[in-house]
Amino acid sequence: MDKKKVIAPLVCHGHSRPVVDLFYSPVTPDGFFLVSASKDSTPMLRNGETGDWIGTFQGHKGAVWSCCLDKYAIRAASASADFSAKLWDALTGDELHSFEHKHIVRACAFSEDTNLLLTGGMEKVLRVFDLNRSDAPPRELEKSPGSVRTIAWLHSDQTILGSCTDMGGVRLWDVRTGTIVRTLETKSSVTSAEVSQDGRYITTADGSTVKFWDANHFGLVKSYDMPCVVESASLEPKYGNKFIAGGEDMWIHVFDFHTGEEVGCNKGHHGPVHCVRFSPGGESYASGSEDGTIRIWQTGPSNNTEQEGSSTVKDVSEEITREIENVHISSPQEDKTADVSDNPTNQKATENE
Repeated sequence: MDKKKVIAPLVCHGHSRPVVDLFYSPVTPDGFFLVSASKDSTPMLRNGETGDWIGTFQGHKGAVWSCCLDKYAIRAASASADFSAKLWDALTGDELHSFEHKHIVRACAFSEDTNLLLTGGMEKVLRVFDLNRSDAPPRELEKSPGSVRTIAWLHSDQTILGSCTDMGGVRLWDVRTGTIVRTLETKSSVTSAEVSQDGRYITTADGSTVKFWDANHFGLVKSYDMPCVVESASLEPKYGNKFIAGGEDMWIHVFDFHTGEEVGCNKGHHGPVHCVRFSPGGESYASGSEDGTIRIWQTGPSNNTEQEGSSTVKDVSEEITREIENVHISSPQEDKTADVSDNPTNQKATENE
């Protein structure tokens, strides 16, 4: 514990009550964005890289439990205790539509093709709204056995997964038939369920355990015991070599995906951590807490620490490569080789922008 580096985060103020959900957009031509849900009833949109505030969505009259952006970051959605889910214009902040429910709405999610909005909550009903026909009645899937806590799409919108607040397990619905076809068993209630960016894994947090499931065959791949009760977990999206978890102890824990060893531990929040999410490129991750703040942590320093062990091997291989190039390549061509080697760096910089 003493050797682990403490990283100073970017602290994002603005919410007056606990932050209970975070969602990153994919990378768009304008960058990537972060939307947050809070019990103060006002979801907020931020620049995903800097944490700078962009706007606040005004209109809910109760706590907002969930929020999301479509893949173009053009529209946002939110689920609230005021018995509604709302669709927003993420460019102007205008409310586009309010989908009324009969009880608290705990979760919402855009389909991958962005044409559908999925909602779930205390009614124990999953509803699919057609955003091209906002006034049309929603399609209702087979009833959930308990109050819905989390929902997500996978398999190119062919499957829906959901967890309950009052019982363990993650249930999978076949979208074509609308029925539950499988349950991933957990001892405790699943408070966080995330589908990895490459579609390979489902990451779940239940009690003091983080589990990784094969998203195609649904077998349990890895299960790790956590140092405390955790409420949320997220897998690094680019390399898949580490994951983060946050919960009751107010710390953000970083673990090696392959071994489960803790490789980092960052403190800054003054209340339990309710949600953690990696940015789409994996260069940072955000945490939301009972203290009303969002903190964005850079992964750069911990990356360097993790790679120290393998850096010697890389250095040796690079030296051998350079020696071979020096033997076979004359000086004019070396200049060309240098130009080529610069290109990947430039490409990365463009991607990060």
